[in-house]
Amino acid sequence: MSRTSRSLGLWLLCLIGLGCPQPDPYFVLATTTSTHNSGLLDHLIPAFHAFSGIDVRPVVAGTGQALRIGANCDAEAVLVHHRASEESFVAQGHSSRRFDVMYNDFVVIGPTSDPAGVSGASDAAVALRTIAASSSPFVSRGDDSGTHKAELRLWSEAGTDPDASGLGWYRESGSGMGATLNTAAAMGAYTVSDRGTWISFKNRDGLAIHAQGDPRLFNPYGILPIDSERCRNEKTPHALAFVDWLVSEPGQAAIAEFRLAGEILFHPNASGAH
Repeated sequence: MSRTSRSLGLWLLCLIGLGCPQPDPYFVLATTTSTHNSGLLDHLIPAFHAFSGIDVRPVVAGTGQALRIGANCDAEAVLVHHRASEESFVAQGHSSRRFDVMYNDFVVIGPTSDPAGVSGASDAAVALRTIAASSSPFVSRGDDSGTHKAELRLWSEAGTDPDASGLGWYRESGSGMGATLNTAAAMGAYTVSDRGTWISFKNRDGLAIHAQGDPRLFNPYGILPIDSERCRNEKTPHALAFVDWLVSEPGQAAIAEFRLAGEILFHPNASGAH
């Protein structure tokens, strides 16, 4: 048989679904920059593929944008970290249920010189109020992410409107957490970060944690499969398999195993006990 005949035969077999390797099943996961910047996705996705044979194709954005991606039926599941927005997402019918997955916390980062004098603060709202009173530079993500939403809540609890000060000390990066930390390092500015991204951040010179441990800084993550009736997506079963795995003992163990230099970045919390 000639090479041309063999190629034609293989092509015909492909057309009828025989003789050609089939791509792995997959689904799209809209998720936050913190799961990407920290390296968690690079740890979880291969583990889930080894377990199930299903690929995960992440689309990385802030929590607000990730939820909009899900609402537009451009993803089969959303993994984010702003509980009020997640509960609203369910209430609007985009998902039938939110599943607890894990948690870490937020920290207030700033120059090691600490010009505002907030180092060691256990009250995050007081720390931000003190930064504002000193007009020390502060960089906000300003991107409708879960971290940005948490920061805005802290300003509100501090009784401070940084945008209204008009003094130019408050800047918005419009960027993800890693880029915002780089901006803070370059400017000698304060910012609010999730701990996972901070631990994995390489450009720490000149920056340090100044406020942590406040219960207000608790940062839970949830996963929401997109409602299959609303979006009519054939990949929904693959997303549901990922949700089941992520909240199961193997998935929770995979989260617990992910560490950098011995530090825990995310604590598994499928039970929602914390």
